[in-house]
Parts: sequence; C-alpha cells; structure tokens
Amino acid sequence: MLETALKLLKEFSNHSFKAYIVGGFVRDYLLGIESNDIDITTNATPKEIKEIFQDSCLPNEDYGSVVVVMKGIHFDITTFRKEIQYENNRRPIEIEYINDLYPDLLRRDFVINTICMDENGDIIDYLGGQDDLHNHIIRTVGDAKSRFAEDSLRMLRAIRFATILNFQLSDDLIDAIKEEKYLLKELSYFRKKEELDKIFNCSNRDYGVKLLIDLEVYQELELYNIHKIVNCEVDSSIAIWALLDVSEKYPFQKNELEIMKQIKKVLNSNNLDPMVLYQYGLYVNSCAGRIKGIDLKDINEAYSNLVIHSRDDISIDSKTIMELLNRKPGKYIKEIYGDVEREILYKRLPNKLEDIKNYIKKHYE
Repeated sequence: MLETALKLLKEFSNHSFKAYIVGGFVRDYLLGIESNDIDITTNATPKEIKEIFQDSCLPNEDYGSVVVVMKGIHFDITTFRKEIQYENNRRPIEIEYINDLYPDLLRRDFVINTICMDENGDIIDYLGGQDDLHNHIIRTVGDAKSRFAEDSLRMLRAIRFATILNFQLSDDLIDAIKEEKYLLKELSYFRKKEELDKIFNCSNRDYGVKLLIDLEVYQELELYNIHKIVNCEVDSSIAIWALLDVSEKYPFQKNELEIMKQIKKVLNSNNLDPMVLYQYGLYVNSCAGRIKGIDLKDINEAYSNLVIHSRDDISIDSKTIMELLNRKPGKYIKEIYGDVEREILYKRLPNKLEDIKNYIKKHYE
C-alpha cells in the first residue's frame, strides 16, 4: 500500500506538483502500527488533480477533497489550504487554496497528525510530531481552545487517540476540553457515536472511559450510568451501549437496538440455562456473561451441548402435529411447539419423532 502511495506522489512530481502523505498513516507507520487509510496533501487544485488522474472523483460532501483510485486503493487527496471560517463549530465554510505545505499543517488538529512523508519515503516534521510520539503526548496545533471552537469533534478525537495509542493529553488540551466541552451538545449524534464506538471497541477502553469521566464530557454526551462500564470485561461496543442509559437521539441501527434490548433482558437470567441460551443465542448470552464475569468457555460449552438450536431442529413439523391431532391450523401449534422444545432442551423428552408424537398424544389429544 505504501509503495502504491509513493508511486502516486511521484506522479504528482512528474507533473511539477508537490504532494505528501500526511496524518494518521505516517503517525502509525512511525509507531509500527498497520494502517490502511492514506491521506495525501498537495499544492495541485482539485481541477488539476482531475486532469492528472482521469478517473478521480470529487465527493459532494467534501469540497476540495478528491478521491483517486490506484491499483484498487482509494486515496483521499486534499489541496494545501487555509480554513478561514467555520460553521456550527464543526465544518469550514470558507477556505483558501495555498501553495505551501507549512501553513496547511497549521490548520490541522493534533501535532502527531502533521507528520508527512515525501515521494522518497523521507519524513518531514515541521511541528515536532515525532517528539510527541516519543513522549506519548497529544497536543493541539496551536491554541487548544481555538482548535476546539473551530471543530468540537476534535475533543472526542483527542480522547480517542489517547485511548488507542495509550498517550497522555497535554495540560492545555485538558483545560481546553473542560472549558469548551459544552460545544459537544451541538455535535451530531452520528459523529458522537462514531467516535465513542472506536473508544468502546478499543482494548484500552478503560482508559478512554476514565478520560470521559475525569474530563466530565460524559454529561454533554448524555452517557448516563457511565460508571457501570468501568473495568467491565466486555469486548463488544454493543454490550457497552446496553449498559448505558443514553439519549434516544443516538443513531443506532434497528438490529443494534434489538441486541441491546436482549442483552438487558438476559442480564437478570442464568446465561448457562438451556432455555435462555436457546431463546437469545450465543452472542447475546456471551455479552451478558462477560458483563457478569462468567467464563466464556462455560457459555460456549453449554450452547454447544444444547440438544436443539432452533425449531427447525425439532423432529416434528406443523403438518404432522395437525395430522396427529386431526385438527386444523391454529394457535395451539405454537403452544405445542413451545412445550415440546422446552421438554427437549431440558432433556426430559428425546428429540425423536415417535417420542414426540407420544408426548403430544398424551398431553393434547
């Protein structure tokens, strides 16, 4: 991937333009972390980029950013710029294209994200990003309050980077978050959830949760009962969300809401019970079990030992039940199925056709 990116940079150079890899990829490369997201910055304008790369496209939502595909890899390419005016503490609405890399770096969020790589693979570090990587610290580019006033999402990004990289936040950044955290109330719930999912899915989640609590931003984020997820042995963000009482404005998908609802239900059940495992499945019970400290091996073993895992596994069908009882379709079939599957799950009834027939005759004929 890096080899392809360097070839792309050389293509800019062949057309007398300057271009560099910038941001997260270079940061992760220096930390020895694998990354699949490469951003390019250049002094070529979007129009000039499209002239160089005929199959490039200009996304409507990202004005001035061009996507180029080379060898099946998507590269986001942005022209050197100054961001003059912001809207709603989030998005720049007035920009000015420039011809110099240095002032373009000054508009960026954190110093560790300003390190660049040129077409030869050489590192360009005007602002001391490598020192911050060495010192495991996150600092904003310039005044922290100004950076957050421009874009309030940067507060959550700072916490997310600190969590994932296990870095410290600088003192002025911490002070700025505490002063400007009220701006998070106006941030879209989609963006909030996007950043929080990354924090909740991180193996270093407890540190991120501690930052959310210590910086008191959880209140602006409407993460009620956040203390429930401190030291919680769960590796699923859905399970974490299930423990929190959060605003209904968070854009959960329908299946996410259903899983969260089921996890909450089985928290008060025995997650090794055959009926509970059968009704709610392995994933939901595993999430609830981890929350309660149950060994996952026990849950997996109990689930594997279930006689049946769905009604399709029961050795009788609706047609046979109707013929057996000489009755027309009705609600009684659902009742019989529920009774039979319960008896089979608790191993009081063998899952064999003749045994099931005899049971139904005895209790329902």
